[in-house]
Amino acid sequence: MDARPIGIFDSGVGGLTVASEVIKALPNESVVYFGDTARVPYGSKSVEIITKFSRQIVRFLLSKDVKVIVIACGTASSNSYTILAQEFDIPFIEITSPGVDDCAHVTRNKIVGVIGTEATIRSGLYETLLKNAIEGAQIYSKACPLFVPLAEEGWTQNTVTRLTAEIYLQELLDKEIDSLILGCTHYPLLLNCIRDIVGSVRIINAAESTARKLKQFLRENALENTGSPAKSHAFYVSDNTNKFNRICRLALRQEHEAIKVDIEKY
Repeated sequence: MDARPIGIFDSGVGGLTVASEVIKALPNESVVYFGDTARVPYGSKSVEIITKFSRQIVRFLLSKDVKVIVIACGTASSNSYTILAQEFDIPFIEITSPGVDDCAHVTRNKIVGVIGTEATIRSGLYETLLKNAIEGAQIYSKACPLFVPLAEEGWTQNTVTRLTAEIYLQELLDKEIDSLILGCTHYPLLLNCIRDIVGSVRIINAAESTARKLKQFLRENALENTGSPAKSHAFYVSDNTNKFNRICRLALRQEHEAIKVDIEKY
């Protein structure tokens, strides 16, 4: 049994969708979450800056004695995961490969859409992983930079969000995709809006995929907490904003007090 907590981090509050799925899938596990609310978004930043910020967050989470770190950020996963895994002596779970694995099982016509931040799409990682996992796959990727600020504002299904989503997604629908990977953990907050637009297209929610992958990893590596259910979780941010509470209500169905951390010290 390993009762140490699970570390989860994101560029902002979108990773709370992953935290929610982890808490549901692993009720005995405690979570330490960090959201870099002072420096969001990561999607328009360089690989060097994304990696610098991610290193600081990892060092903070290590100070909380976590046993595994979930990179609940598509941008950090696609740009910095390999570097972090090489530099730090702790297991990491990133969000790209779990979503790819799920997509490989559900696609029928092998025409797959991927949406994410500019940095995620620019990295080309999803395209590489999908082509390795699905023989003959046709991959169509689309950066949706406005989705993150819309999600963080809590504008999950209003007219502005719907019109924006229609503009972004029509290009992929015209390619006759039969599955769509949400390559950013903010995007599940817009799930109902996206589902209305894509209709019968199968949606792969990276938050759900990652929680399942984490559960399997803990079991296979004897890292599960087999004791009593977790009594509490800890939430940290680099800047206190009302966005955290708003997204907590959406993703976790309750509010949690977030503690502000001077992440630059790490």
